[in-house]
Amino acid sequence: MDVPSPRETYDDAQAAWNARDDRADPHRARPERADRLPGYLLRRLEACLTTRHYSRRTREAYTTWIARFHAFHRVADERRLGHPEAASFLSHLATERGVSASTQNQALAALLFYFKHVLSMDLPWLDDLVRARRPERIPVVLSRAEVAAVFRHASGVNRLVFQLLYGAGLRLLEALTLRVKDVDLARRELSIRDPKGGRDRRTVLPATLASELSRQLAQAQEVFRSDRQRNLGPVPLPTAIARKSPHAGFEWPWQWLFPAARRHFHPPTRLWRRSHVHETQLQRAIKRAAQRARLSKRVTCHTLRHSFATHLLESGHDIRTIQELLGHRDVATTMIYTHVLNRGPKGVLSPLDSLDVDPPPTPLPKNPRGGIHLPGG
Repeated sequence: MDVPSPRETYDDAQAAWNARDDRADPHRARPERADRLPGYLLRRLEACLTTRHYSRRTREAYTTWIARFHAFHRVADERRLGHPEAASFLSHLATERGVSASTQNQALAALLFYFKHVLSMDLPWLDDLVRARRPERIPVVLSRAEVAAVFRHASGVNRLVFQLLYGAGLRLLEALTLRVKDVDLARRELSIRDPKGGRDRRTVLPATLASELSRQLAQAQEVFRSDRQRNLGPVPLPTAIARKSPHAGFEWPWQWLFPAARRHFHPPTRLWRRSHVHETQLQRAIKRAAQRARLSKRVTCHTLRHSFATHLLESGHDIRTIQELLGHRDVATTMIYTHVLNRGPKGVLSPLDSLDVDPPPTPLPKNPRGGIHLPGG
């Protein structure tokens, strides 16, 4: 993607907006891509985010929110933006767009970063912007029978990834970005690199998946050899490794465990290379599997991680061990799974279950012509 020059402003974008038929609604169909930002702002924003080692997902989210902020106010000069503009944008998200509290807080975090670090505006009103109160929600947890039903209606790589999510408590991207060197079949361990929060960890590798992972490694090696014969570009590497060992991207230990079926063109390097399986493939697959299993719960890939933690608690494992396996910084985050154990909230037995109550009477069958069919009638 070509980065706009510093001389480009929002004038061209504003002319395009004015030419549309939806001018009655000034907040509709506005361009919100990163390339709508002036070039010098975009480069300064990318430099600030990269210097502070923000994750790729955070960099993308912040860039999108700041572009939406500029597009909302149709302002090319960032010096004209301040507290009223930030407050009106957040109010628009909450009242007119109906975003969730977490989404609103993410937009607020992006604006705070933009004003403080990109525009160097350390103003007192920045702390006065209101954060949305995030509601506490309990996670959706599947029973062991429901987990098995999901697995029965999945196949191939999708099934193996689902089993890793449940068997090792992984997040979806943690499973998809596994590299060959992160799988230790001898020690039955998985190494999770650069996860959410930036804290590497080790987790359990289910013994029942050892043979399937061996086959997956063999298939990944065949793809790797084919790509080397075609002189395909290197696999993406962490920034420090790419600088210290530029040829590591062509080495087997750094290859993806779940390589994508198709290659893609990488504009910055102008090379064809292969990424890992995209997360949308798994998200669609688990939705289909849950529908075919006729589950009444809303099932996502993260539901398997919730089920992993809950089932370990039900089996008697201590909360600290589960915290380490999940990679939570605070044990309070892990404590939420104590609310969804097998015997109702907080493990309390309902007093109704201790009463000797007669079962409800069986209703009489209805006559097809109407009325009630009486025996012998």
